[in-house]
Amino acid sequence: MTDSILRNPDGQFTSERARQDGRVCGRRQPDVVIEARRQKLYKRQLEGKTTRQLVLEHAATEGIGIETAWTDWRKVKSWNDEDWEKDREKMIGRLQGMRMKLFNQAMKKGQLQTAAQVLDSLGRVLGESVENININAPQLSISVEDKKK
Repeated sequence: MTDSILRNPDGQFTSERARQDGRVCGRRQPDVVIEARRQKLYKRQLEGKTTRQLVLEHAATEGIGIETAWTDWRKVKSWNDEDWEKDREKMIGRLQGMRMKLFNQAMKKGQLQTAAQVLDSLGRVLGESVENININAPQLSISVEDKKK
């Protein structure tokens, strides 16, 4: 390795002069380019690949460092969290509607096992569980006395 190429403490390559000036090798991309690059990664996340595969391919296709690719992935992950938080309430209502439709169709077709499973699922969502049912159920005790003549 030549003396003109060194790694800075962050692991990025810098030249001797850039190191003295405190600059990192390579210029920073405009925010619009960074955003577009992250959106490409966001679109590709449903391809069925592992996170590491996505990040490494992202680094190779975009011509960026692996640390930068991981930074992009963290941003994409935060977008996913935001999306889930925004859509969660709507999704619960839609899911309940789908369950009710499935229950009605199962009952029409005589698929009682499917209908029972859907009702169990609805009950769990509403907070009904086996423990709750057992607590609310009355307790019966039966004792048998000896016959007296």
